[in-house]
This record gives sequence, structure tokens and C-alpha cells, in this order.
Amino acid sequence: MNARKSEYPINKVFLDRWSPRSFVPKPLTHKALMTLFEAARWAPSSYNSQQWRFIYANRETPEWNTLFNLMVEFNQCWAKNASVLVVIISRRNFEFNNKPSRTHSFDTGSAWMSLALQASMLGLVTHGMEGFDYDKARKDLNIPDDFNVEAMLAIGYQGDINDLPKELQEKEIPSDRKPLNEIVFEGKFKS
Repeated sequence: MNARKSEYPINKVFLDRWSPRSFVPKPLTHKALMTLFEAARWAPSSYNSQQWRFIYANRETPEWNTLFNLMVEFNQCWAKNASVLVVIISRRNFEFNNKPSRTHSFDTGSAWMSLALQASMLGLVTHGMEGFDYDKARKDLNIPDDFNVEAMLAIGYQGDINDLPKELQEKEIPSDRKPLNEIVFEGKFKS
């Protein structure tokens, strides 16, 4: 199913990681979940500030509905079977001097990638999303004003493609990427 090919040699973990929408509705152990957050904890960050924070809910818990109800209907139709839902936020100012951190979102993205790669190495799948109500997330999850609401993600075990609505089944394959010459420029930006 995965026909991804890199232009240059890279570790297969990068090619194997993808974002399916089909999940098996079963719980994830606390140890497995904390292992993912542990991987995120070790991501690089400006001044070692670790600006990222994760707010999570396990399926079949009271917190689940709070996070689930943040998502748009499209994402709810497939994320309902995930094991865990997560809202990712980042602190805009450094804790040590309260000055703005220009790279808080960049560093938080690095933590999310670390989590996603660790999940893939454990045989789990993750799917990040922006289709949710950011303002409702801030209110319902008591997120302070000095934090950005960045994204949501679903974590779990990959399910059967046939459990998805027909319109999503055709999209349930690892996607390709733009060629390097479209995203990497020597010296200056080229269009």
C-alpha cells in the first residue's frame, strides 16, 4: 500500500509514517501514551524552553466528549474511533524572561513530529488536524491567553479502510510529497 519513494536515502521511519483516518475503537495504554509524550518532550526548542503543551482525552472518559465536540463534523465522522484525542498548544512567551518566543509554533511542530514518529515506531497511527473550533478549545479547556491553540490530533490503532465513509476510502493511502526542487532553494527564494 505504501509506494512512497524518497529522492535520497532516508530512514524508512519517515516514509512509513502517514496519517490514516481509519481507527480501531480500542483504548491505548497509559504507558504507550506517555511514551509518545516522552518522545515529544525531547524535541529541540529555542533556549530549551519547551513551549509545547498537550491536553488529551482517552476514549470512554468524561474528557473525551469535551475534546470530541471541538471538532468539525467531518473530522468527528472518522476520529470517533481513535483511542486518544489531543489538543496541542504553545506558550507564546519564554518562561524565563516573559519575552516573545518567535519560534514557539516551530518548536511545537517539532514536538508533534517527534510524537508522530514514535507512534509510528510503536505500530500506532496519528492524524493531525486543524478542523476544530479554536476559540471553543481555548474556553472549554481553560487555555490561558498567553498560549496559542495550534492543532488537534487523533492517536490510535489503524482500522479497516471499509469502516470509513465511501468518500474517505479513496483518500486512505499514504500521500506523496512535493519534489525537493520545489521546497529547497540555494541562496534565495525561487518561485
